[in-house]
Amino acid sequence: MQNFTFWNPTRIVFGKDTVAQIGKHAQVYGRTALLVYGRSSIKASGLYDVVVRSLSEAGISFVDFGGVRSNPVLSHVRQGVELAKSKTVDLIVAVGGGSVIDEAKAIAAGARTEGEVWDFFIDKAVVQDALPVLTVLTLAATASEMNSGGVVTNEETRQKFNINSPLLFPKVSILDPTVTFSVPADYTAYSAADAICHMLEGYFTGKDTAIPLQDSMVESLIKTIMTSTRAILKNPCDYDARATMMWSASLAFNGLTTAGIGPYGFPNHMIEHSLSALYDIAHGAGLAIVLPAWMQFAAERDPDKVARFARRVFAVQEDSDADAAEKGVQALKEWLKSIGCPISLRDAGIDGDNIPRIAQNATMLAHKWRLSDYTEAVITEILRRAL
Repeated sequence: MQNFTFWNPTRIVFGKDTVAQIGKHAQVYGRTALLVYGRSSIKASGLYDVVVRSLSEAGISFVDFGGVRSNPVLSHVRQGVELAKSKTVDLIVAVGGGSVIDEAKAIAAGARTEGEVWDFFIDKAVVQDALPVLTVLTLAATASEMNSGGVVTNEETRQKFNINSPLLFPKVSILDPTVTFSVPADYTAYSAADAICHMLEGYFTGKDTAIPLQDSMVESLIKTIMTSTRAILKNPCDYDARATMMWSASLAFNGLTTAGIGPYGFPNHMIEHSLSALYDIAHGAGLAIVLPAWMQFAAERDPDKVARFARRVFAVQEDSDADAAEKGVQALKEWLKSIGCPISLRDAGIDGDNIPRIAQNATMLAHKWRLSDYTEAVITEILRRAL
């Protein structure tokens, strides 16, 4: 196990009827909030009213800022930055899933700089200050409610890049599983794929082999997510399944499972970011397409870890690592398909003629993330396996 420092300062408030506590927690950080959310769903469900009432009772005025897209875009971030500055807000309250929270983090950083917010995404600037962010989570998937990163797409350049800073950890995140009862089946499935892929990036690409604790945590969390997802699809109002999924997704990408594994990469996210930047596909759906193809590519070069995954998660019995890895990849594809995820580019309406465009776009992020092995030719090979 490698040396590490684990630090996660986000306060989690978990359970039924906890959303009404947002005002009490927010008042610690100021008296005027920018209220960031997506489209109409939180108003239709009544969640918006609960949040607004709680803020009002705590003496907090708010500036309304809805309209965040499922893949948040830079132009909307810039609007939020200007609004936050002009109204001199003290904090941001984000009500939504990972996309809303990611955009809220970008606005938080942009509101405290005189420079261009996109500079934080292209490594031309480092976040030196940020507004405090508090969240009310409505979709369990990305763990943005408990980590320091966020992703935004620049519509002009078609770059889906990330921002990251310790200053962007949410101060408080409210996790009420009942809020997720209305999440539809397709996004429930995409969320499971997203959470699983978050863990498998480090699991497969980390180089340290003496990490039995981290490997076992990942395998256990994946099996737990799979079981919970099945239960949710059978009964969307199964509180225990929703609660288990919600906390599992937070643990999947809050730094816990990768603490001590040493350097690792995000090749699946690197490729998927191009899919969603170019075609606006749901992030989890894109990962469900890319992950099995990447695993097949990786297993042909070194089947050992994929074989372990197959044996521990899907109880594959083959003695040969190569055979076990192949069976494991197929088992994952079948499971993803069974819950309603696309498992090929064609499932998403993307044919082979588009692969060069995707691969060329993905090389920009490969360069940013220093994934030097992922040339345009290598990315093309992986994408062809995803057809």
